[in-house]
Amino acid sequence: MDKALATLLFSLFTLSLLHPSHSSTGSFIYGGCSQIKYSPGSPYESNLNSLLTSLVNSATYSSYNKYSISGSTQQDVINGVYQCRGDLAMPDCATCVARAVTQLAPLCSQACGGAVQLEGCFVKYDNTSFIGVEDKTVVMKKCAPAVGYDPEVMGRRDAVLASLSSTGGLYRVGGSGDVEGVAQCVGDLSNGKCQDCVTEAIGRLKSDCGGAVFGDMFLAKCYARYSTSGAHDVYARSHHDGHDEAEKTFAIIIGLLAGVALIIIFLTFMRKAFGRNGK
Repeated sequence: MDKALATLLFSLFTLSLLHPSHSSTGSFIYGGCSQIKYSPGSPYESNLNSLLTSLVNSATYSSYNKYSISGSTQQDVINGVYQCRGDLAMPDCATCVARAVTQLAPLCSQACGGAVQLEGCFVKYDNTSFIGVEDKTVVMKKCAPAVGYDPEVMGRRDAVLASLSSTGGLYRVGGSGDVEGVAQCVGDLSNGKCQDCVTEAIGRLKSDCGGAVFGDMFLAKCYARYSTSGAHDVYARSHHDGHDEAEKTFAIIIGLLAGVALIIIFLTFMRKAFGRNGK
């Protein structure tokens, strides 16, 4: 077993024991993978495992980080980034990033690039140079079913979104009465690029969702969301229950894989120790 992979599995297993995942931060929002594939056992696969291990470990003490790993050829170079939601405590950030990494493996098997957005964090890797590059591509949008237009509520919605647009910073929250809003950029964007991205997301959110009671607009490097009267949470709970059993099974599988990795590491250590003693 590749040493980097074994280290990654051990890190994921340890975090799963210390900080069980909370569905509110670990809920899946979207994921995507590049069409280009790498070969099993290649230097790129080893670099990818090392990169993901670095992301998981870094999330135990920082809400954002980026890494680049070079290779003997340009094809083996890999870049990665993670960003936790601005209000998460570090243990929840670490758990969320670990969960996102475990979901990347089956979602983007042997893909040279992949990204996963969970409720509480975002993780991306690729062999292209995307760090610090603004990207306003719409990757996911969701609007509540139309149930009529309430001018008073939508007026508060527009005020909250305007506040998010003018607040500044990577993580922004706002509220007015029963309307709440949040926006965030990935930490590799400059202030100017972040502002441009959030403005774009808010503009699309208003035009695409109209008078919906909640709306989400995720661009490749930022997002903007709003909800009225907790409508978003009610909708999320109603659509989350069906995934609980699958998530539990997935967690068990990851735990078993990590256990196997630990056994292999232990046996390898023992074999080397006995070999040095001439046994």
